[in-house]
Amino acid sequence: MAFTQAQKEAITHYQGPAMVLAGPGSGKTTVITQRTNYLIEHYGIHPGNILVVTFTRAAAEEMKKRFLAMRKEQRTMVRFGTFHSVFFEILKYAYGLTGANIAGEEVCYGFLKEIISKIDLDVEDEAELLKSLTQEISIVKSEQILLEHYYSSSVSDEIFRRIYQEYQKKMTEKNLLDYDDLLVCTWELLTQRADICAGWQKRYRYILIDEFQDINKLQYEIIRLLAKPEDNLFIVGDDDQSIYRFRGAKPEIMLQFPKAYPDVHKIVLDYNFRCPGNIVKAAAKVIGRNVTRYDKQIREVKGEGEPIEFLKFPNQNQESLFIMKRIREYVSQGGQYDQVAVLYRNNMDARVISQRFMEYNVPFYMRDVIPNIYEHWIARNIIAYMKAAEGDRDRSVILQIVNRPKRYIGRECLDERTVDFEKVRKYYEDKYWMIKKIDQLEADLTALRRMDPYTAINYIRHGIGYESYLQEYADYRKIQAEDLLELLDQLQESAKGFKTAREWFAHIEEYGKMLKEQNQKQRKADNQVTFSTLHSAKGLEYPYVFILDVNEGIIPYKKAVLQSEVEEERRMFYVGMTRASEKLCICSIKEKNGKPLKDSPFLMGINT
Repeated sequence: MAFTQAQKEAITHYQGPAMVLAGPGSGKTTVITQRTNYLIEHYGIHPGNILVVTFTRAAAEEMKKRFLAMRKEQRTMVRFGTFHSVFFEILKYAYGLTGANIAGEEVCYGFLKEIISKIDLDVEDEAELLKSLTQEISIVKSEQILLEHYYSSSVSDEIFRRIYQEYQKKMTEKNLLDYDDLLVCTWELLTQRADICAGWQKRYRYILIDEFQDINKLQYEIIRLLAKPEDNLFIVGDDDQSIYRFRGAKPEIMLQFPKAYPDVHKIVLDYNFRCPGNIVKAAAKVIGRNVTRYDKQIREVKGEGEPIEFLKFPNQNQESLFIMKRIREYVSQGGQYDQVAVLYRNNMDARVISQRFMEYNVPFYMRDVIPNIYEHWIARNIIAYMKAAEGDRDRSVILQIVNRPKRYIGRECLDERTVDFEKVRKYYEDKYWMIKKIDQLEADLTALRRMDPYTAINYIRHGIGYESYLQEYADYRKIQAEDLLELLDQLQESAKGFKTAREWFAHIEEYGKMLKEQNQKQRKADNQVTFSTLHSAKGLEYPYVFILDVNEGIIPYKKAVLQSEVEEERRMFYVGMTRASEKLCICSIKEKNGKPLKDSPFLMGINT
């Protein structure tokens, strides 16, 4: 196998710290496996003294598989593992831990649910809150933040501290650790027990880290400790592909690595073997606008290739129709569905195109869960309003609308299976202002019945005051109201063209069935177009790539305000561009949900 000069330099590196900057398609996995082998074959390092760490079990297994195939062996003493598996091993030998001591996501969520149920919290979307709380608990632990100094973005600071303390109490009572506890306990063990720390330092004399740009503070501190005193720490990564800050990843760690290790041997893998020249050059222009990064000059080896195609559409419907037809044409000319990827910023951005592909029976696989907008709590509220307008008085329906917005109608007067508004009036007969609210609710429902779904949703938003309710809820939960309003926009847009509520309900039911069928066949077929968020596409490659909705407010995402946030969004777009090994199509739209959009500033200088 022929290697570039930079690859040879990395593979043959012997002792001391080394930092390998490995851009997209530069052969970093090959470098790691070859260097591991070189340590054994040429420097006589015992395989049991080598530790190769990556972030996912799949990546660790793939690395090990390649290494064994290269050496034509069935097993090896080289340790390939994730951070969590390596740290669990250390704790297992120290404390006798077993798998039964590790709390999975379901158990952690169960504890949090139980805690939340005992706190008087007005929560519309429990799943969303649980996800947010889990991420925040992880940040507190992995960044070693004192609880009293942490400011929650999900709930009030007081409530978060209470939830965190109760959560940790339950973990202790059940003798369980979550995945972040593995880091905390390993750090505490190695810093408090010098003898144990020395034992593991002696065992793992050579440490290789893959995807180093994704490391968090505590993982880094533990690895630094394990690498002492020889500091044979070989890190491989690309600061330009650091896109997991929400998980605690800190690209600053890689940027500051030379300060921590002044004698570090720095190597740049400067050839991209994946992408043609047109993509390499355009991607370089994009990422070159970031200020906080290592400067790199990446060269292509495949020639210029096809020009990048920049496509602009009136809306998402036209965009999805064009892409679907283009992919069909590609397949008719000899291409395969599994050679194509459609990438987007978040899962909700895939709603229109996934619906289009299902309607035309074009096979696709979605790397993330296919979202059903109609199952969101906001959608359920809107649907409940329209069902009530149609005459549905089931208690479950009325409960979803009666205090959205706040009417202060108590649940105690809605204790029958079917709600009778006359009985509700009688319950409040001595409170004229409450009777007035009930009268208005009935009048609103009567008005809604005469409207088409699109007009009805608009009336619910502005006439009834549901939009103001969402604003108040967002303030209470310390979340962005614009996210809730955007979903409401999407919901209203989806209702356009339907003449009656029943027609819209039939569409919702059919869409749900289609999604269920799609989920059931997700991984069964081999030849499918891949749908993926930009986050989930990292590490993958496809001959033909479409990136959807490259518009201001989407890519970059509207929440990105600080320079660090905008730069991460640009890195994400860069990752998406460099997934294409032959053809790249960058798509933008003129409007979304009836609102005009501008092209992304990330396109400046590359779409001319």
